[in-house]
Amino acid sequence: SGRSGDGAGALRPLYMDVQATTPLDPRVLDSMLPYLMAYYGNPHSRTHAYGWESEAAMEKARRRVADLIGADSREIIFTSGATESNNMAIKGVARFYKSRKKHIITTQTEHKCVLDSCRSLETEGFRVTYLPVKKNGLIDLKELEAAFQPDTSLVSVMTVNNEIGVKQPIHDIGEICRARKVFFHTDAAQAIGKIPMDVNDMKIDLMSISGHKIYGPKGVGAIYIRRRPRVRLEPLQSGGGQERGLRSGTVPTPLVVGLGAACEVAQQEMEYDHKRISQLAERLVTKIMSEVPDVVMNGDGEHRYPGCINLSFAYVEGESLLMALKDVALSSGSACTSASLEPSYVLRAIGTDEDLAHSSVRFGIGRFTTEEEVDYTVQKCIQHVKRLREMSPLWEMVQDGIDLKSIKWTQH
Repeated sequence: SGRSGDGAGALRPLYMDVQATTPLDPRVLDSMLPYLMAYYGNPHSRTHAYGWESEAAMEKARRRVADLIGADSREIIFTSGATESNNMAIKGVARFYKSRKKHIITTQTEHKCVLDSCRSLETEGFRVTYLPVKKNGLIDLKELEAAFQPDTSLVSVMTVNNEIGVKQPIHDIGEICRARKVFFHTDAAQAIGKIPMDVNDMKIDLMSISGHKIYGPKGVGAIYIRRRPRVRLEPLQSGGGQERGLRSGTVPTPLVVGLGAACEVAQQEMEYDHKRISQLAERLVTKIMSEVPDVVMNGDGEHRYPGCINLSFAYVEGESLLMALKDVALSSGSACTSASLEPSYVLRAIGTDEDLAHSSVRFGIGRFTTEEEVDYTVQKCIQHVKRLREMSPLWEMVQDGIDLKSIKWTQH
């Protein structure tokens, strides 16, 4: 079946949830090991070789992150991950410019940490516009232009959506923001290392990066903060003044070395990975759709990152399908919100019917996914969708030509 075992001899499911997290690339682990053991100096210790060697490794990692996105290494600040980076960008910029600017623009389909940061700013007296998205998951640029106010300080729009994989028109958004002298932040956790990103070409002023979405270690990330035109922000964390005073705390050398290595590997492998993942994704979608009717692909078919596939299987409860597919690690939305029974707010924003939203499954294809794993997942998926539909009275009614929307359900 292509499933991997562990030490206990139990079979573990095969992994198809790379949007939640990715395995560590062995090349990344190799780069980290020396800094976990022999070179354990504090990179901020300026008086001895232990500190200097750690500092040199940290600066080399900083350059590698910068190179991946076309930035200057002085514009990279290490953080604990994209959640912290998103909090820093949104709260930091808003608070720094609050005497003159009190308005922020974002979208309804952002990651929870962006929406929650905006909500918390609303309690501080800021105004936030949450742009809707079209049926295909993309924002309407005309609506974005209409949303600007004289005191807008920041626009925050994610590059690739973590639930449906759609890719926003970042280039155009950057142009629009720059023309209005408004800072543009993008949460690029699901995009960097997977699709080409250039902060100057795309006119991005702030960008959030995560290590564990690009085959690097968990617990580390970065924020890119433009120097020209200079973006100022109020730090969230006070302390010894590390990371240009914007993010105090000892930089964890082994983790940032891992992040740097993950960025370097991603840069080398990006073209190859993208091509391979596109082929596997097409294989998965084509095979499922040729065998099973009434399957909807959520999000735009063209403007997307191919490794994130969100399918709704009509007349099947998504959770039941996930339970049936217990030997494949899949999810019905983001890891952050999968515990709640509410259907995904991202699917709600693209206008998915409640019942279809409940029947959605996200398939993640990554660098280490094999063709055998895709085929196994497809085969199991087809088998269980057919089985679950045969058990569904709704499916039976639809087969009999009854329009479910026309039925008056009685409340008992």
